Amino acid sequence: MHAAVVITFAHPPTYREFPSPTPQTDDELVVDVIATGLHPRVRSQADGSHYTSTGALPLVPGIDGVGRAPDGTIRYFVLPDTTMGAMAEQTVIDQRRSIVLQDGTDPILVAAAMNPVMSSWLALRRRIDFEPGQTVLILGATGSSGRMAVQVAKHLGAGHVIGAGRDARRLATLPALGADTVAAIDNASAIDDLARAARDVDVVIDYLWGPVTADVMAGIAGHRTDRGKPLTWIEIGSVAGPSAEIVSAALRAVRLQIVGSGQGSVPTRDILAELPAIVTEISSGGFELDARAVPLADVEAAWNDTDADQRIVITP
Repeated sequence: MHAAVVITFAHPPTYREFPSPTPQTDDELVVDVIATGLHPRVRSQADGSHYTSTGALPLVPGIDGVGRAPDGTIRYFVLPDTTMGAMAEQTVIDQRRSIVLQDGTDPILVAAAMNPVMSSWLALRRRIDFEPGQTVLILGATGSSGRMAVQVAKHLGAGHVIGAGRDARRLATLPALGADTVAAIDNASAIDDLARAARDVDVVIDYLWGPVTADVMAGIAGHRTDRGKPLTWIEIGSVAGPSAEIVSAALRAVRLQIVGSGQGSVPTRDILAELPAIVTEISSGGFELDARAVPLADVEAAWNDTDADQRIVITP
């Protein structure tokens, strides 16, 4: 069979022949892959930079997708940590980590949307006690997952959503997705303005981390009206840097808790419990997302396309 294969972390995957996968347990199935998303998480898997990377090569990337099982059912699946990913004509799935999709479900849309929707959906549903009506600040709202987080927060009942990012063009599109307020964070003055505007926020969904997070967190802590009001900071991504120098006063002066949400911190059983509701919402058109299908044979060219306005889906 053919697959997208990573031979070295210094080069994007290339289209080549690869041994066909075989099940190792009674719960495993070989599926014909229909569609799999080229998510930022997949890019970090393929360049060895993700925190789960073991350095094992060769590697077929791809962490989830839609495939046809031997019985003809169409399944959305989530893969465990494996070197046999979804960017191949076939892959092995654990059927316990999959759900059967209803007839008529668009596999391209599901493959494109599930991962970015899950990042904020699981954070709000499974990592904290989120309450309808709360105010949510999204740091990195102009990225693909951040744009989806705006929609997810509103869908789950946020009373006010603040979208913050650096791309002015994409910021301007966020109100149509549900953002009540948008804020630029491209300089120190803008970050201080955001901290003042968001001083009484309840939840922060953070895709940035790095120095930006440190500055925004310190600013919110310094301007907070009620220091005893809970502030929950959910760290999901690290686009702006892998580490952040958190000012100790921010932790002592306000009622702040910092939690992470991602692979490992959300148990598999919790992920699986949320999948049907997420698929239903995606399939009903509840989220706006621009998906573009690219043949598996063109994976290397697709890898170099980093247009955040579209979610690329690889179709074997």
